Amino acid sequence: MAVFNRVESERSIENAIYNETILAGDGWMHELLPGQVLRIVDLEGNQAADTLIYNADHPEDHYSAVATVAAQQNIYLTTGSVLRSESGNKLMTIVADTCGRHDTLGGSCSAQSNTVRYAHEKLHMHNCRDTFMLQLAKYDESYTKRDLAPNINFFMNVPVTPEGGLEFADGVSAPGCYVELRSECRTMVLISNCPQLNNPCNAYNPTPVQVLIWDK
Repeated sequence: MAVFNRVESERSIENAIYNETILAGDGWMHELLPGQVLRIVDLEGNQAADTLIYNADHPEDHYSAVATVAAQQNIYLTTGSVLRSESGNKLMTIVADTCGRHDTLGGSCSAQSNTVRYAHEKLHMHNCRDTFMLQLAKYDESYTKRDLAPNINFFMNVPVTPEGGLEFADGVSAPGCYVELRSECRTMVLISNCPQLNNPCNAYNPTPVQVLIWDK
């Protein structure tokens, strides 16, 4: 089901309380309070921002693709989508989106998936799963490897084929496209700015993303 619910934000960058650039291949982990809004910006277009969200008070209650898809009855994320946890509670709501559609099925690249998709000699290459684990290890002992779960791929285009398979297709994003998410509880957001050098979707050129936060 194609969904392109593009809605621009009224928020001004000058009013943001936080502004950071995440280089390609780097990770980012940050707490948001209820009502705060996070904007993720695809600075150069067709970059994938692999994202996980946790209830900061109960880290085991992380983002659930199954609960989110079932509740909204749509496999894609866009303006109005409520991102739900394993317990079904609301974690974040997409309140603005100039890309229009985001993937929640494709998962993150890993050393193992790189060998399956591309070649065995890709095993050593940096990947999002490694970035996730590094960020979790750097944060605190509340978060461990067991807290990794199927993630959101903001700006990534992963259509479902008529046979039920997944295709990693050319992106539908463009330079400057962004998605904004309002935190519905105290959340922890974990991002791996994908270092993928094997996928033609980004012209084999991973690029930075920007993250901004506004107070309630």
